Amino acid sequence: MSTKITAGGASPAFSWPSVSGASVAPANETGWRLLVVYRGKHCPLCKKYLAELNGMQDDFETAGIRVWALSSDPLDRARSEAEAESWTLPILAELSEPQMRELGLYISSPRTPEETDRNFAEPGVFVLNPQGQVQIVDISNAPFVRPDLKGLLGGIQFVKTKDYPIRGTVE
Repeated sequence: MSTKITAGGASPAFSWPSVSGASVAPANETGWRLLVVYRGKHCPLCKKYLAELNGMQDDFETAGIRVWALSSDPLDRARSEAEAESWTLPILAELSEPQMRELGLYISSPRTPEETDRNFAEPGVFVLNPQGQVQIVDISNAPFVRPDLKGLLGGIQFVKTKDYPIRGTVE
């Protein structure tokens, strides 16, 4: 991992294709935003996490938070998974290795060709505030460590109501 995204800094304005057909650049959207990076279709823990996130979409929307999930999978692979899992969550695809590095994500190689055919990002969560700053960042090097979604939602609501500052900014 050569870089680290800066808490309080701006998120890179990357754009990714969505399984719904649109191209989305979360950093260019408005309001509170949550971008969840997942490992890809080969990851059973990701399926479970995204199923929970999919079920909490209304909770995040009610709290005024837009949500996307993103992987390095090709668009057709991401689309087939979203359809197979019946996700209505906005799924983005084709996260590139240079983008993974700029976001500060850990990158892994597949263990077998059956797992996947490309390097992929380990999990990451980015919360952007209405000013476009990275309010919260959580980056893991393994699929077993991810923020609890109910706790994350409660934390974002706390930040919003209490005007809680961006933490972790001391150099």
